[in-house]
Amino acid sequence: MAYRLLLTTTLALACAAASSALAASPGETLFQQRCSVCHSIEPAAGKMGPPLKGVIGRPAGSVAGYGYSDGMKKAHFAWTTAQVDKFLKGPAQLVPGTKMMVSIGDAQQRAALAAYLASQSPAQPRK
Repeated sequence: MAYRLLLTTTLALACAAASSALAASPGETLFQQRCSVCHSIEPAAGKMGPPLKGVIGRPAGSVAGYGYSDGMKKAHFAWTTAQVDKFLKGPAQLVPGTKMMVSIGDAQQRAALAAYLASQSPAQPRK
């Protein structure tokens, strides 16, 4: 009887984990695989890069307490999905002197990541 209960519980947990993994968007999965080593969505101590929750609509280089490069401090734009795409394609081309050394060549992956970051940001008013 205890064995059956253990087996049932284990299967239920495995199904829940699989369901959760299937619910993740492609952008969220890519974020976890490629970005979460250095960045978090929620503010987190000990990460190399700034937290990215709310990045869309936020002025570049503006998270209080993060040590941005001089290039990022001098960047005069607010993050949009298009800016995220450009940055991920070639960080140093968009922001000379950035600390970000990782680029993503695949346009579909950049679009998925930008969409995920947009989903983690408050809606921006239309202009």
